[in-house]
Amino acid sequence: MKVEEMIEAVQRKLGVAVDGRAGPQTWGEIYQRIVGAPGPAPAPAGINAVDVRSEKAIATLLPEVRGYARALVHRAASHDIAVKIISGTRSYAEQNALYARGRTEPGPIVTNARGGHSNHNFGIAFDIGVFEGSRYLGDSPKYQAVGLLGGELGLEWGGNWTDFVDRPHFQLRPAWAEGLSSRELLAELRTRTASHQPVYA
Repeated sequence: MKVEEMIEAVQRKLGVAVDGRAGPQTWGEIYQRIVGAPGPAPAPAGINAVDVRSEKAIATLLPEVRGYARALVHRAASHDIAVKIISGTRSYAEQNALYARGRTEPGPIVTNARGGHSNHNFGIAFDIGVFEGSRYLGDSPKYQAVGLLGGELGLEWGGNWTDFVDRPHFQLRPAWAEGLSSRELLAELRTRTASHQPVYA
């Protein structure tokens, strides 16, 4: 039996989405069944630090997300795709400044999310850039390939969104948010942040 088939069998037994990949939802359910309480999705173990620019952005993320960001950089490199993490957590003010671009400030529209309405405001999301040497590629089919690699790690990819396709965007959805809409997820993140509750508990 292949590993993917074994994971699918476990997922069926757990009653979670069956895709043959052991992502946060699957691990969260396994953790709950074995340990008896919901816990954070396990970060990939033994992931070495990446480039300096990426590490600056990774340092702003919640600890549960950092290993996933590094793992994505390494996994892309193993497929000869040079990726850097170019954006991590943003303050509400930083998010509002981005939202103003193309509206009240010059430049193209880069986000539809105001402060408090972006997953970047809560330490669970990061953006990547694909590079060829030192040249940043804003548009490349390589983003699609990295999106698939992120999915294998259990990350949610903005390239799969329908309302605002965001191919550089990745996020680690908490296990408790499975099945919630983006609006519901963000509302709960705002509530948890305001009351100083952990995001991945």
